Amino acid sequence: MRIVCLISGGGSNLQALIDWQKKGLLGNAKLVAVASNVADAKGLRRAKKAGIPSVVQSHNNYPDRKSFGLMLANAIDIYEPDLLALAGFMRILSPDFISAYSGRLINIHPSLLPKYKGLNTHARALEAGDSEAGATVHWVTEELDGGEIIRQSKVPIIAGDTEKTLKARVLKAEHSLYPSVIRDLSLGEVKQCTN
Repeated sequence: MRIVCLISGGGSNLQALIDWQKKGLLGNAKLVAVASNVADAKGLRRAKKAGIPSVVQSHNNYPDRKSFGLMLANAIDIYEPDLLALAGFMRILSPDFISAYSGRLINIHPSLLPKYKGLNTHARALEAGDSEAGATVHWVTEELDGGEIIRQSKVPIIAGDTEKTLKARVLKAEHSLYPSVIRDLSLGEVKQCTN
């Protein structure tokens, strides 16, 4: 299973995938490329260090999401991906892009969906007085963070938690959740998208 990982920032989930791949833990999955919409994303340095090719398509160079998505798809398709893994990719994708990769597009989101779609998930969980937070890997559909849930990892919220401390613990959970889902997808142990 050929994986292209899409990032916008630090790429810590990308690093987790790279680490699992180096240890031979990704099953039949292989990271074949990294794509970013931000030219100086730290994750691109992680990809380079691991010897993984990368492409940059800045959304600022396009008048709308549709044209950006078309050019991003052209850049990605060179690598013949079986799966696109969004890992901190901070752009809402166009319906055309999502449709083109239907059933091959997953995302990791820092909340226990369907709670707290979108941004500021940790602050919202704390403000609500929740007893737990976590991360969700889901299929990407046109509804923001609304696709079918593949797997979740729960993290307890403890007394004195701040947005920063909770974020750190959820991120740590993400670093085993995402690679395990991709491994299991590659081995046929996770059902395909039915959305």
